[in-house]
Amino acid sequence: MLEYMYFPHDISTFGPKIDWLFELIFWIVLVVWIAVMVAMVVFMIRYRTRPGRKAEYIEGSSRLEIIWTTATAVILIILAFMSRSTWADIKEHGPPGDVFYMVNAKQFNWEITYPGPDGKFGTKDDLMLENEMHVPVNKVVRLDLTSKDVIHSFYVPNMRLRQDAVPGRIIHVWFEATEIGQYEIPCSQLCGFGHSGMKGNLTVQSQEDFDKWLKDQYSQNK
Repeated sequence: MLEYMYFPHDISTFGPKIDWLFELIFWIVLVVWIAVMVAMVVFMIRYRTRPGRKAEYIEGSSRLEIIWTTATAVILIILAFMSRSTWADIKEHGPPGDVFYMVNAKQFNWEITYPGPDGKFGTKDDLMLENEMHVPVNKVVRLDLTSKDVIHSFYVPNMRLRQDAVPGRIIHVWFEATEIGQYEIPCSQLCGFGHSGMKGNLTVQSQEDFDKWLKDQYSQNK
């Protein structure tokens, strides 16, 4: 529901888990907000100033405070465990990769390195493109993400994917796109005067189109 209201269309395998958590939290907050607003209106009417009515001291209810504090704590603990499970699936227990890239962030571009025909990084046949990432659909993509200068944040809204790129560190990221199309890769971390213009393009293709595109790139960059 929230996807159609607020979120961009999801194209990732783990997106539904993230959206479900957002939706659950949204409805919990909405129910609590409505209850608080209704209680405020009732109290404002019931305890409003009236001619001849004197102010009185009303004792608080320790029992009621314990109940709502305990209920809130239980809800937060449950959400924490549910979020931890989702976080672990995405950040720690990702599947083996089918396609591999190195992504080096810099002011104000994404340097995306494809391994050459030998399938290895750090050799002469590596292919480096700025702001252009092509991936095959329904394949697990693994990235080694780092930064040359300041902290950037690799963000693909349509895949619910966001990961900081930190100088001096290599952070492993994975995703699996489920729909063919073109999507933005903005930087979501304020990184300098050109931050708003730091935007890459993610192109999800069929395996056949991806292989053809990659072969053409290798031939052009010999």
